Amino acid sequence: MLKRLRSSTLSAAVAAALLLSLAGCGGQDTPPTSGEPVALRMTVWTGNENHLALFNSIADAYVAANGDQVSSITFETLPYDEYTQTLTTQIMGGNAPDLAWILEGSGPEFVDSGALVDLKPTLQAVEGYDLDDILGSALALWEKDGGVYAYPFSNSPFGILVNTTMLTAAGQPLPGELLASGQWTWDKLLEIATGAAQATGKAGFYVGGYESYLAWQYLAEAWDAWGAAPWSEDGSTCTFTDQAMVDFMTWYHDGVYEAGAITEAGVRADFYAGESALTTAQISKVAGLDGSFEWDMVPLPSGPAGLQPVIGQAGVGVLTQSDHSEVAADFLAFFTNPANSAKLAQYFPPPRQSVLTVEVLGAANPLLTTEQIEAVVIGQMSDAVTLPSHVKFAQVSDAAKIALDGLWTRGADVTQVMGNICTAIQPLLGS
Repeated sequence: MLKRLRSSTLSAAVAAALLLSLAGCGGQDTPPTSGEPVALRMTVWTGNENHLALFNSIADAYVAANGDQVSSITFETLPYDEYTQTLTTQIMGGNAPDLAWILEGSGPEFVDSGALVDLKPTLQAVEGYDLDDILGSALALWEKDGGVYAYPFSNSPFGILVNTTMLTAAGQPLPGELLASGQWTWDKLLEIATGAAQATGKAGFYVGGYESYLAWQYLAEAWDAWGAAPWSEDGSTCTFTDQAMVDFMTWYHDGVYEAGAITEAGVRADFYAGESALTTAQISKVAGLDGSFEWDMVPLPSGPAGLQPVIGQAGVGVLTQSDHSEVAADFLAFFTNPANSAKLAQYFPPPRQSVLTVEVLGAANPLLTTEQIEAVVIGQMSDAVTLPSHVKFAQVSDAAKIALDGLWTRGADVTQVMGNICTAIQPLLGS
């Protein structure tokens, strides 16, 4: 693999070091004393016009009801690939937003560093908020010492989007039928993808988010079904060398270089343009389908360790460096209350049990059938795990990414590469 981080950005290691120093920065935790309404700013990584229109409608309603406290609420889009680094730079430069989305991988860094305000007192005090309605498993990543440091606003299970038109033309079985008969496995997916690629000359399968072969954590969408993990549960020991991970990486490598079923490094086979048969995705991606081919969406397949649902999670928190943290926390409570959670469900499956219904999710996602919503979203939430996270995720991820680079050549020694990864990241995990 040839791609590298752009030299114009801060290194992940530097960003992590800056973030971990925040605990000593002395954030402001008091409301404004001027008596004038304040302007709030919230960083996000989406530039989708529909997303931002929904956010602005909720913000406008809050400002209309609380004009004596808030004059405006602005949503600032930061590039996804540089989001955490840019946010960290803003914080260290004295330009911290009042609220921010936080990626799950960096969640423990933000929580442990003291960069986020404990929201629990505010959420418990707001009438009708019902903190107990939120799934405990969804809150786990954002809790510490009895506090809640972010609201897990998006809990979207990964599934498989299927170009049924392409598979039918290629003479391949449809995943929906395999799912119904209990035969939907990763090996079957690879077999189908291989057949489709050979018959059509297009791509068989690519892991959404990993087409650049940089964001390796997206491979967890598959490797969790092998029982594999990048490090031990307490985060102190590298487990890339465990047999489960070696087996998975061998399966994936063979799928790329032997079967020709999985896209190679740097190749983006756009599923939404009809360039691949299968891809991993979340339900928000369905909006990108234009009706040019027939499609289906099914849960992730089973693997050697059985079925393991995986969610992509993001939290929204209030920065301790905000000059208006109490007002910001109150807006966060409004933004994520039951009524607004139902609205946000159109794009971001909420952690609220009361909203995780076919009726609510179906109204918010009209392109999905009842069966798809039940199978891909509702049926996956209770047993799902998140993508990898760590208190030093930025540093560890960068080191693992460089070492994993050696795998993406034909004939690579999988066991050796996995050993190289542990050699690179163990000093960081154990320090």
